[in-house]
Amino acid sequence: MKSNHKEKLLYLFFGFLTTVISIAVFAFFTEVLQIDSLISNIISWIFAVAFAFVTNRKWVFSESGQSFIVDALYFYLARLTTLVFEEAVIFVFITLLDLNALVVKAASQIAVIILNYLISKFVVFRK
Repeated sequence: MKSNHKEKLLYLFFGFLTTVISIAVFAFFTEVLQIDSLISNIISWIFAVAFAFVTNRKWVFSESGQSFIVDALYFYLARLTTLVFEEAVIFVFITLLDLNALVVKAASQIAVIILNYLISKFVVFRK
């Protein structure tokens, strides 16, 4: 399989698992613990990004040639940008418009996955 196709398939696979983690943690905190959706999203982000960093660095993009710390710093800073985007979506569609939290969270993940791939490929793990 061509390297570029393999990379995209691995990213989709681990991106799917990251999304499952993100939505599951979000659902647990919003539905079970009744915590505000914006706070729940940040908590779910912490779990999901930790998982995504390990899988992206090890299996999707491989090491960039930089140290683990440098890769982690770039990765987390890059993911903070999509967290801001997602928090804005959640604020508008859940807090202001009172739409279903899980539907909004799931829908926002599509844009987040695409943005995170582009940022990871061209900024964080570029070679």
